[in-house]
This record gives sequence, structure tokens and C-alpha cells, in this order.
Amino acid sequence: MRLDAKALRYMSNDDFRVLTAIEVGSRNHNIVPAPVIAQLSHLRGGGANKHISDLVKRKLIATEQNAKYKGYKLVYAGYDYLALRTLSKRGTVTSVGNQIGVGKESDIFVVAGEDESEVVLKLHRLGRQSFRNVKQKRDYFRQDQSPSWMYMSRLSAQKEYAFMKVLHEHGFPVPTPVDQNRHCVVMEFVEAFPLRQISDVGDPGTLYSTLMDLIVRLAKYGLIHGDFNEFNILLKDDGTPVLIDFPQMVSTSHLNAEYYFNRDVDCIRTFFKRRFNYESMLYPKFGLDSNKEFDLDVQVAASGFTKKDQSQLEKYMEELGESGMDDRSSDQDVDSDDDADHDLDSDEQDNISNKDDEDDFDEDDESYIIETDKLGNTIRRKRVDTDAQPESSM
Repeated sequence: MRLDAKALRYMSNDDFRVLTAIEVGSRNHNIVPAPVIAQLSHLRGGGANKHISDLVKRKLIATEQNAKYKGYKLVYAGYDYLALRTLSKRGTVTSVGNQIGVGKESDIFVVAGEDESEVVLKLHRLGRQSFRNVKQKRDYFRQDQSPSWMYMSRLSAQKEYAFMKVLHEHGFPVPTPVDQNRHCVVMEFVEAFPLRQISDVGDPGTLYSTLMDLIVRLAKYGLIHGDFNEFNILLKDDGTPVLIDFPQMVSTSHLNAEYYFNRDVDCIRTFFKRRFNYESMLYPKFGLDSNKEFDLDVQVAASGFTKKDQSQLEKYMEELGESGMDDRSSDQDVDSDDDADHDLDSDEQDNISNKDDEDDFDEDDESYIIETDKLGNTIRRKRVDTDAQPESSM
């Protein structure tokens, strides 16, 4: 998916107030009505409508019509802009360069950091492919079922950043993590080539042993990569491997840990036999070579990526594999859940949440009245003198 950041410089603060309002409004609305956008963005007197029109023209939001009313949805381009603006204000990203990689669930770009050094921007795009079967089986907007795939993209990015950070702190050969916001992860740019592009190595036996030792070392620290193959291993000029791509990483206490461990081992054995005509009878086994000595999986959970997040992401991934994934999806929208606030920077919080954010208030606060508007949405407003005060209870 193309990432055109040129329009960022021409967008006003009010444009982003409206864009953020749609993101927040998506918690409770599949399609966010214009009155709700105006209320959340605090732009009155038709001011929000102009900005909504501009955002539609820039293809950052999409217009939708249901049986009751017309509303708007955030699309991936708009989600990209929200993340880029936050990263830009932090000084993490100052300019966007060329796309250097594309996967079935991500896009990768070279970007410039605060000191103009090259770093990598990875945008998680779960749901890039069509999920008609998943849509038929589940309504992702219900509270008791799986959230939307843009919410899952954010979870995926959070998980990757959390694992990359803890692995880097413990000396594993991974890129240095820099920053994360929404569905975006910023990391060190590594001068290396994917192993799948390497046709010959000087000593395949040494590289094979190094990779198998890395699988065992991960297991001893309580982790299994889950997708340990030639696509997710970079090789430096000196022959040092660098491990990337961590959204599917699981704990050694996972129910299917042995399956994922053996699959990682088999992927390396199969690749070395096919590419380098190298085969070894020595390879690690889950029960014998994976005795847990450290608890990095526990540290990751303590960093903020909880077991609940992990469970949601794994459940979604399983359904992803069961659904048809052959066609491209033409409609990519976001329905953020309550945790979307964690990705808003301080200014966005001030713009959206410091006045009358309908999702963050005390229902027992007598200074507010809770009502239902014409669209059936639950709203609140400040109590005025004409409103009857409730009788206080003893």
C-alpha cells in the first residue's frame, strides 16, 4: 500500500482534530455520524463539515450510509497520518523515504529520524487481504467478539515492539527498537540482506549451528519465534544473522509451544537442504534443549502487552488462517476499541478528551446529564440551572 506523506504538511490542526475524533468515535459507532464528530472535535457551527469534506477528498476517511444515517469511517491512509503525525511530533520521524519491503501483513519504509539518520518504519496491516469468510462468521464490532483488523494491527505493532525491546535489552541479534504508535513500529536500519536472497555462504555448517543455537537460546529465555525462516532472518556482510518480525512470537508455556518450536527447527533444516545442499543430523528438540532458564515472556507481559492482548491476537490469527486469503480487500476501515486512547499523544488527548469525552466520565457525577440523541447515541451534557437537580441520597 502506498504511503504518501506529502499532504501532512498542508493539514491543519483542525483537520487532525476531526480525524482523531473519528478514531475515538469509532469505539462506539461502526459509522461515525457528523454530529458526533463535531461534538468530539469541539468544532461548532458547521466547522467540522468543511474539514470532513477535505478529509474525504484526501481519501483519509470514507463516507458510509446505513439504514438510519450517513456517517464516516477511518481508512488505513487516515490511520497512517495519525500515527505519522504523532511520531513526527516526538521527533522520531522527520521524513518518509522509499518503500523497501512489503509483506502479506505489513509495509516497510525507510524514513529519517531526528538526527537525519536512516531508520525503518514498519506499518502493520492485518486485513490487507480479503476476509469475507471471517466477516460471515463474526461481527467484529460486538464487545464479546473479536475487534476489527485495524485494532489487531495496533496490537500486532505493540507486541512486536515489546518483544523487540526486551530481546534487544538481553543481547539478542535484533534491530534496535526506536518508537511505536498505533500500528507503526520504528526500528534501526540494519545493513543486511534477507537470508532468502543469499545463494551461497562460505560455511553453511557454521551458520546452521548459529541459527539453531539462537532457537535454543530463545527457548531458554521462555520464547519461541513462531516464524523462524529465511524471510525473517537478515544476514550481515560478516555473516552475523539478525532476527526480525515478532508479532507471532509465543511463550514456551503456550499450549502449542512444541509445535511452534519444531516448526521453526524444520524451516531452517528444510531451507539449508534446499538452498545450500546442507543437511545435519543434529538439531534441537523441544523437550531436551528448551529448558526454561529466564522469563522474558513474563517481562513482555509486564511491559504492557498483556495476556488478554496476546489471546485476542492469537485468536484473530487463527481465524485469519481459516478464512480465504486469496483476494485483496477494497474496504479497510477501523473500529478502535477503548484502548485506542493509549496511542493518542498529549495534544490529541487535550483536543478530544479534556472537555466532554463521552467515553471517560463518572456516571454518578451530578454536574452532567446522560441523554439519548435522535440517532440513538448515548451522550452527556453539562447540567444547567433549568434542569432539576437529583435528590441526594443519604
